[in-house]
Amino acid sequence: MNTDLSDQERVSTLALMHTPGIGSVTVRQLISYCGSATAVFTSGYKKLIRIPGIGDKIVRAVLDQTTFALATQEYGRCRQTGTRLHFFTDPTYPTRLKPLYDAPVVLYTRGSFDFNMPYTVGIVGTRQVSEYGKAVTETIIRELMPFNPLIVSGLAYGVDITAHRASLKCGLPTIGVMASGLDVIYPASHARTAQEMMQHGGLVTENALATKPDHMRFPARNRIIAGLSDVTIVVESGKKGGSLITVEFAQNYHREVFAVPGMISSPLSEGCNQLIRDNKASIFTSVEDMAGELGWIRAGEDRKQVQKPDTQISFDGFTQDEGQVLSLLRQKGTIQIDELAWHSGMHMNKLATLLLNLEFQGMVRSMPGKKYSLI
Repeated sequence: MNTDLSDQERVSTLALMHTPGIGSVTVRQLISYCGSATAVFTSGYKKLIRIPGIGDKIVRAVLDQTTFALATQEYGRCRQTGTRLHFFTDPTYPTRLKPLYDAPVVLYTRGSFDFNMPYTVGIVGTRQVSEYGKAVTETIIRELMPFNPLIVSGLAYGVDITAHRASLKCGLPTIGVMASGLDVIYPASHARTAQEMMQHGGLVTENALATKPDHMRFPARNRIIAGLSDVTIVVESGKKGGSLITVEFAQNYHREVFAVPGMISSPLSEGCNQLIRDNKASIFTSVEDMAGELGWIRAGEDRKQVQKPDTQISFDGFTQDEGQVLSLLRQKGTIQIDELAWHSGMHMNKLATLLLNLEFQGMVRSMPGKKYSLI
């Protein structure tokens, strides 16, 4: 288990997560204002009540401190069961999630995988998958092998479990993001596959051990799938469903979305065809086409030597904000806009305007996948 944070700070963070009426956004806000989770519980009423958006009910719930017993038990169970905890301040926390305003405060994981692999692909779709949908999913996984991505899905019936099993067959690491605790496999019939995934991938959740998969937890699970994925591919979907919720999150996070077209007479393809029609997703034709659009390189392939920007480049004549953006691009190289917003502390709308102006001035290049780099 990660040891970068003290045990007291970890238990305090879990205690905040167990406090009634508090979610991930509020926990992050409390910790940000107080400096640490431990400091939240040692702060008095007068200090906590002055934090924006924190009302009397939340303050009293925090000061009650009855959740410490639950948090201590939870922390002990994680140690006993080999469950890893990744807090949002840990270096092992997924870099793709860190910039997101509603990212989980803590992730529970089991298995062996790297959150921060060069490429991650979310594959989602209907639970009532057709034979066409299964065949397409298996083909996508097979064609992804040269790029060695991490495959992300939700361990559900249909497209999800097809993607996981195809990944295992093809030797690609795959993780199942769960709407329950790690010790509550849902559906139970997928327990054997989940066990196999521990050897080449694993399971991920933001929910405490023993948490049941309540209906409200599935949309929250979908945001994690979208946040962990560079690109989300929707294989089959009806007019409504969890896949379309995942797409909404992916778009909010400025991630790429592709949809597999289907027969216009098939209700299982209505959602995908509608996404393509409404320009909410690019049409998926092949992994080769998608990889070309995203600028992906095959694993092990010699990368072309990219000329680094002149480190002596002058930022004279630019505003302070423009200079900050240019400096970050020089330091980070190619970077997604949401990560750039996180590092700069700028609002997304302001940053997008600055990048557009810098593009017009011939300083910045926009790339597929909402990425930017210096020219």
